[in-house]
Amino acid sequence: MGKPDMATTGHDNTEAAGNKAPLERAERDLVALGILVAAIFLFVGTGSTVLTGIVRSWIYGVGSPDVLLTNALILNIALLIFGWRRYVELQDEITERRKAEENATRLARTDALTGCLNRRSLDEAITELVEGAVESGDMVAVMMIDLDKFKRSNDLLGHKVGDAVLIETARRIEALMPARSVVARLGGDEFICAAVFAPCSENAIERLAVRINTSLAEPIISGGLRAEVTASIGVSIAASGAGHTPAHIAQDLLHRADLAMYQAKRRGRNRFAWFEMSMERELRFRGELEQGIREGLKRGEFVPFYEKQIDLETGAITGFEMLARWMSPNHGVVSPEVFIPVAEEIGLIAELSEGLITLALEDAKTWDASLTLSVNISPLQLRDPWFAQRLLKMLVTAGFPPTRLEIEITETCLHENVAVVRSLITSLKNQGIRISLDDFGTGYSSLAQLRTLPFDRIKIDRSFVSTLARSADSASIVEAISSLGRGMALPITAEGVESAEVLSALRRFGQFKGQGYLYGQPATAEDVKRELAAQGLLASAAESGPAPETPPETTSARSA
Repeated sequence: MGKPDMATTGHDNTEAAGNKAPLERAERDLVALGILVAAIFLFVGTGSTVLTGIVRSWIYGVGSPDVLLTNALILNIALLIFGWRRYVELQDEITERRKAEENATRLARTDALTGCLNRRSLDEAITELVEGAVESGDMVAVMMIDLDKFKRSNDLLGHKVGDAVLIETARRIEALMPARSVVARLGGDEFICAAVFAPCSENAIERLAVRINTSLAEPIISGGLRAEVTASIGVSIAASGAGHTPAHIAQDLLHRADLAMYQAKRRGRNRFAWFEMSMERELRFRGELEQGIREGLKRGEFVPFYEKQIDLETGAITGFEMLARWMSPNHGVVSPEVFIPVAEEIGLIAELSEGLITLALEDAKTWDASLTLSVNISPLQLRDPWFAQRLLKMLVTAGFPPTRLEIEITETCLHENVAVVRSLITSLKNQGIRISLDDFGTGYSSLAQLRTLPFDRIKIDRSFVSTLARSADSASIVEAISSLGRGMALPITAEGVESAEVLSALRRFGQFKGQGYLYGQPATAEDVKRELAAQGLLASAAESGPAPETPPETTSARSA
């Protein structure tokens, strides 16, 4: 047998002492109570005799009070005073204990910051609502509320303002809820509210969701700082005859409201969405996609396809834009519109994108030196201070000239952090890489940003170009952008050239590069190589030689 563990022994001793203390207090209280009861009996038994003797002695001068009984009465009175004081102390102690127990219960059931129910007590509270609804024939509605872009606001304005936003959010939600309802904070910026409604009250539930959206979108002022957040709300309902236990119904309501909330976020945020059964299927498909992306990266299932870029005046190929494709064994060729958003959300976009760029650089080395390679990068990669350095390393490893690479940045990226984008663009341009502003006309960029950010090219979004021949509005926008490009000496690429009519209309507005299905579908590296070989546009052995040993010295990519 080894020595007893000191930490365990100490804990046991403390626990034993803690258990012993109430017993000792109870014994003392019992003794005090016995003394008080005995004192009352003694007072009743001796008080009348002693007091009568004292009155006779003082008033009539007859006899004298019994000294022993008088002393007994005085002691009796002292015992009564002692007993009464102990009784009062006991009452105070009981009151304090009751308050402490109530406070401990409240802290265990509520969120310390907002005062709402917490996750621990939420299930029980919603179960009770469901039980009441079953008895009354009503239905329960649950809303999952998630604040949009709260983390960004919290980082910019500080945690004190963030706490103020959460407290005010809880207050506003509670102020709008009907009588039979609960409000809980799950943690972070997620809230749950549930309420009982009469049957067929879907319109009333929608009105409540709209009021919550409107109320939470109002600015919150704290410490002289203005915070603006919105909310995405998922709504689910369950009728009283759902056929399951109240606890099971409560869990089902929470799960479905959570799915609906994510649908509200995907639809643009600052709105609500009802749960639909298709969301369950979508969730399963989403899980399959996530797993497929992870496994596909390991198996090399993501490959670059290439779309031709054409000089519209001469019809000559000037380069290619790399487009990502997923050659999935389960889903076939998957479009980037499907898997790119998922890869961004699960944190794999950088690995996926950089793997494709590495392959594309190797492919582009075999092209003629006059042909360029355009690559889109995710907005998430713009936030990575090491992206520029890794890109330069890829160029050096592949031996690909930076002047033949064009990085495309979507216009919506400029709205998020112009300073970071400017720093990244400057770092890349110092290496000779060209920068193109993609999807121009759909985002938030201004003339001031175009003037201050050193872009080399702007690309007109395909939504304007593809409708150019049949939409006067699109024609006006394209004409305005082409005039802007000429005025700022920025060459223009038009995406979405899909017919001869669009091509003819574009030529009226000036000189462009163009890309679109009129010139062919995006092709694999092998198909591109065969087409370039037929046109004599493959590089010679000397042009595709080994990479230089060291990159040129320029501005540190860390500063990006």
